[in-house]
Amino acid sequence: MDDTQTSAWSAPIEPVSRAPLSPLGRPVLTMRWELLTYLHWPVAPEAVAALLPRGLVPDVHGGHAWVGLVPFRMARIDLAGRLKLPQGSFPETNVRTYVVGPDGGRGVYFHSLDVPYLAPTVVARTTYRLPYCWSRMRLGARGDERGYLAVRRWPSADGARSRVIVGVGERLQDHEVTPLDDFLSARWSLYDVTPGGRVIRAHVEHPAWTLRQAEVRVLDDDLVASAGYDLGAAEPVHVRAAEAVEVRVDRPRVVG
Repeated sequence: MDDTQTSAWSAPIEPVSRAPLSPLGRPVLTMRWELLTYLHWPVAPEAVAALLPRGLVPDVHGGHAWVGLVPFRMARIDLAGRLKLPQGSFPETNVRTYVVGPDGGRGVYFHSLDVPYLAPTVVARTTYRLPYCWSRMRLGARGDERGYLAVRRWPSADGARSRVIVGVGERLQDHEVTPLDDFLSARWSLYDVTPGGRVIRAHVEHPAWTLRQAEVRVLDDDLVASAGYDLGAAEPVHVRAAEAVEVRVDRPRVVG
C-alpha cells in the first residue's frame, strides 16, 4: 500500500514523540507497569477498520495497521489518591491496536484486557468503559526469560488462552530505536467510545520507554484471534521488552 492509500486511513495532527506531548495536572489513576513485552503483527488497515467503533480510524506505519499482544505486570495502583487496590500487583495481557481519533490525536484502542481479579475488571468497565476480562493468570521472570499465562474466565466462557515466553536481550541505545519502535510504544493516550457513541480520550504520562531486544521462545495465543484477527500461524514481526515505568492517567474526555 503506498502513501496516498495510507493517507485515507490516517491523518494525525500529533507527531510520534518519545516524551509525553503535555504534562498532566491531577491524574485520576496512577500505577507502575513492570516486565512489559510487546509482540506486534502488521495487519491490513481494512481489517482493523472493520473492528473499530465509529469515529476511530487505524493509525498506519509502513502501509500497515498494527495489532499488539502486550503482557506485563500492574503494580502500585492508586485511584485519585483515594483508593489503593488491595491486590497490590497483578498480571495483565492486552490486545490492542493504534488509532487516530476525531481530534487528530494518536492513541491506543484496546480490544481486550485480561486481569486475574474480578474487582479491577468491574472498576475498569464501569469507569473507563474498557473491555476488561477476568482470567486465570501467571507471570514470572528467571534469568533472561519472562513468561506469561492467561486463561479467560469472564465475560467469555470460551477459555481463550495466551502463553508467551520471551528471551530478553540488550538495552537499545538511542540510535538503535527504530521509527517502528517509536510508532508502537510512544502512545500517550487511549481512546474508547461510550455506549451513546461518543469518542472519549484519556491522556497518559510516563517516562520515555527504555526498550530491550527480545525474542519469542514460546507463543501459544488465542486472545488475538478472539479479538477478531485471523493471523493464522504468523509469527510477530516486532518483539521488544521494556523496563518499568511509573504511569499517570488523566480522566477521559469527550473528543468526538
